[in-house]
Amino acid sequence: MGFTSLADIAERAREKEFSFWRVVLEDDCMFSQVEPEESWKKMQEMYEAMREADQGYDGSLKSASGLVGGDGSRMEAYVEAGKGLCGPFFGRVIAKALKMGESNACMKRIVAAPTAGSCGVLPAVLLTYEEECRPGENAILKAMYVAAGIGGVIAVRSSISGAKGGCQAEIGASSAMAAGALTYLGGGDTEAILHSAAMALKNLMGLVCDPVAGLVEIPCVKRNVIGAVNALSASDMALAGIRSVIPPDEVIDAMRNVGDVMSVDLRETGRGGLAGTPTGQAIFEQLQKR
Repeated sequence: MGFTSLADIAERAREKEFSFWRVVLEDDCMFSQVEPEESWKKMQEMYEAMREADQGYDGSLKSASGLVGGDGSRMEAYVEAGKGLCGPFFGRVIAKALKMGESNACMKRIVAAPTAGSCGVLPAVLLTYEEECRPGENAILKAMYVAAGIGGVIAVRSSISGAKGGCQAEIGASSAMAAGALTYLGGGDTEAILHSAAMALKNLMGLVCDPVAGLVEIPCVKRNVIGAVNALSASDMALAGIRSVIPPDEVIDAMRNVGDVMSVDLRETGRGGLAGTPTGQAIFEQLQKR
């Protein structure tokens, strides 16, 4: 990606009088040396893979460890029964985030967005929005470019790796991407898009990476839910005219600094946090005996 800051994307959008998504598309074409049609086709393929992963979810499957599986179906049934406290849209986002995270743990085909461990956040938001609001696939694909631009800057300026920056770098980044995409779909301008991403990211700042037994299952799957619902709240705030006091690029820099000082035990080593609890250690020892 040619951009090193969200401010640069915003400036290019102003200069060319382009939408945020079109600036990112143009940059992808330049960086990947492809025509716009080819870039668009690849984005279509990724979104179709997200849709297929959601539709192909099997609630009867369990991961090899036996730790996760079936929760997506449970949540879906709960929502369809009208029991959800937060309404059907919110509940379906939760269900889809669980389903996608479980599919990843069960070794099914998913889209890393931006990582496999955070694969449930963006699809949960976009697929639910498409089903509920019917904006058309073209609008969703444009939102995907918005998300890609945000994720690309985070990757360049900070990190999207849990091993390097903690879960804030994975779920935090995916939540920021989803918030920006949703804000675009809600009619937000470039400023709103960037501030929604900033608010989503800072809400998850400091989130540790502590996979039990070193597997991307506990608490990873349920953190996809938190990333998705956090994106909804950040987008709504931005569309309401609320702004992050700390500029978006400074939020990304702050996340990088937090990751740099985070204990190695809290960065995907499986030693600290939930992985270090008595139950977490017991699960690890049990799996080691298999």
